[in-house]
Amino acid sequence: MRTTNRIPTFKDENEEREFWENHDATEYFDTSKVKTVRFPNLKKTTKSISIRLPVDMLDELKVRANSMDVPYQSFIKMLLQEGLMTKKV
Repeated sequence: MRTTNRIPTFKDENEEREFWENHDATEYFDTSKVKTVRFPNLKKTTKSISIRLPVDMLDELKVRANSMDVPYQSFIKMLLQEGLMTKKV
């Protein structure tokens, strides 16, 4: 086991963010003791956007989403995710 540096106390998140941008975390943590953890209740940060779609396209999206018993906004997110996964540039 090697010695690690002591992590300073930060006055706010900005100061902590700046610190970690300029320092190597391996100097402050013993990587031999690292454990895998899960955060099952952690949700991804989302942001609301506005997008203009032709009315007939939106109607078709709603019909298809309804046939799958999925809210149409969730259906649109599913389609976008699928498109991102298949269209690697």
